[in-house]
Amino acid sequence: MPMFNIQSSPHFKPALTVSQIMQGVLLALLPGIMVMFWLFGWGVLINLILCITLALIFEAASLKLRNRPIEPYLKDYSAVLTAALLALALPPLAPFWLLAIGIFFAIIIAKQLYGGLGYNPFNPAMVAYAILIISFPTEMTTYWQSPSVLHEQLNTQSLGLLASLQFQLFGQLPEGLTFDSLTAATPLDTVKTLLGSGSSTISEIKAQGITFGVLAGKGVEWVNLAFLAGGLWMIYKRYINWHIPVSMLATLFFMSLVFGYVVDSDSHVSPMFQLFSGATMLGAFFIATDPITAATTIKGRLIFGAGIGFFIYVIRAWGGYPDAIAFAVLIMNMVVPLLDYYTQPRVYGHSKNEQSQGEQLKDEQV
Repeated sequence: MPMFNIQSSPHFKPALTVSQIMQGVLLALLPGIMVMFWLFGWGVLINLILCITLALIFEAASLKLRNRPIEPYLKDYSAVLTAALLALALPPLAPFWLLAIGIFFAIIIAKQLYGGLGYNPFNPAMVAYAILIISFPTEMTTYWQSPSVLHEQLNTQSLGLLASLQFQLFGQLPEGLTFDSLTAATPLDTVKTLLGSGSSTISEIKAQGITFGVLAGKGVEWVNLAFLAGGLWMIYKRYINWHIPVSMLATLFFMSLVFGYVVDSDSHVSPMFQLFSGATMLGAFFIATDPITAATTIKGRLIFGAGIGFFIYVIRAWGGYPDAIAFAVLIMNMVVPLLDYYTQPRVYGHSKNEQSQGEQLKDEQV
């Protein structure tokens, strides 16, 4: 008679560890990283390496000061993921000191000063990005290397590995090259500047044949498609839930549909341009879904994502910044406690009034 090794209940599939989730998210970033490297060159990889290295150093130093064990926290990959998200959001030609300031605020200020992973109310990478874009707007908006698909049209060039390192570390360009011959404004920045100045309409910008591609901004549309593929893979693997990205993208699509086609199609870009330009897909699947700083209930996630989509459109259309992912996420991070409190599911067998009275009585006893 065969012998079976039967364990006692409960027979639940073990949950993924923090380290496994972080590694899965990093793996999902790879398609977007590869497309960004193809478009913007070595600066993308340099940003990643420098940001991750600095993040691990700052994380280890802060843990040492707090008398916490260093190795377990470094192995959860949370610092690596924060650094990777910030690195991908920064311009490919960003100087070293800009990366260092950003990582310092992300790891030390926005994460460790609150108590580390699980205690930070705001997304660390977006805190750092917001501080950088407010403090150093020139570096954050003009240090974007022109995408490879536009070199011929814009008469621009790209830097090799050593030249990129030399520029980002020491601010020196090879002889014969100028800063203007390397950089170009992003599609969102171009559209916002031209529309804001009143010098061009959407039709006139399209006629130039430089800013608009097949779906959205030329070049960056492929980056967004790559991050979309990585995001869908994460949903399939259940690293994230669908509620936040779907509600965020649906709200952004609806608002851009209303203003882009119903109100004035020559003063507002199309829904596809909004969805596949800037850091939209990176924000929807990799930033807004941060489990620590996002809402936890199903209704809360839907409202949280919709709020981000709403603020992205408002800031892009009428605000002072071409992309708005960081500010939209941080605004909704502030609302998370209210969302979690007012969207708690009703306990089975109890009415909402009974549950509210029970919670009120518990609070009074405490």
